[in-house]
Amino acid sequence: MSPRRSDSRERMLRGASELLREYGAGATSIDRVLARTGAPRGSVYHHFPGGRAQLIEEAVTRSGDLMARRIDAAMEAEDPLEAVDSFFALWRQRLAESDYRVGCPVVAVAAETNDEAPQLARSAAAVFARWQKTLAAHFCRHGVPQARSARLAAFVIAALEGAVILCRAEQTTAPLDAAATELRELLSHAFHGR
Repeated sequence: MSPRRSDSRERMLRGASELLREYGAGATSIDRVLARTGAPRGSVYHHFPGGRAQLIEEAVTRSGDLMARRIDAAMEAEDPLEAVDSFFALWRQRLAESDYRVGCPVVAVAAETNDEAPQLARSAAAVFARWQKTLAAHFCRHGVPQARSARLAAFVIAALEGAVILCRAEQTTAPLDAAATELRELLSHAFHGR
C-alpha cells in the first residue's frame, strides 16, 4: 500500500531528519529526501516554498521538539539522575541499532557551515537553548541553584552530544559510558551534596 499523498509533508520532515542523522546537512538533498520518503516531487515546493533550507530548518525544529518532549517526560521521574541516565540509554540503543551510523540531526546542522542558509545554525542554536532551558528548570526543581542549573544543563547536552560523536568515530559506546559515569557523579553531588 502506498503512502497517502496528504502525509507527504510529515514524511519529508521525518525523512530529512533521518538523513541528517545519518549523513549530515551537506548530504541531505531534496532528491535524497524524495528517494527516502517516496513523496511526490511536486509536493516539495508546495510544502516547503523555501526549498531545501526550509525543509532542513523545519526538520531540525521538529527533531528538537521531539527531544524536548522526551526531556520533559523523562524529567518527571522522581530521581533526576535516572532521567539523565535514560538519555544515555536511548543513545546507546540508537547507536547499536544503527551500527554507529546515526547521530543527532541538530548537531549535523550545527557542525556544518552554511553561508547560503545561516538560519540553519540559528535554528540549531535555538533547539540547544530550549533543551538547556528545560533541563535547567528541572534541575532547579530538584534544589540546584539557578545559575548552576544552567551550567549543568549546558554541560549535560555538550557531554552527551560530544560522546555520541566520539562513539560514531570509534565504533564503540565507551565514550558514552564514560560520559554517563562522570555526569552521574557530578549530578549526584549537585542534587544530593555527596
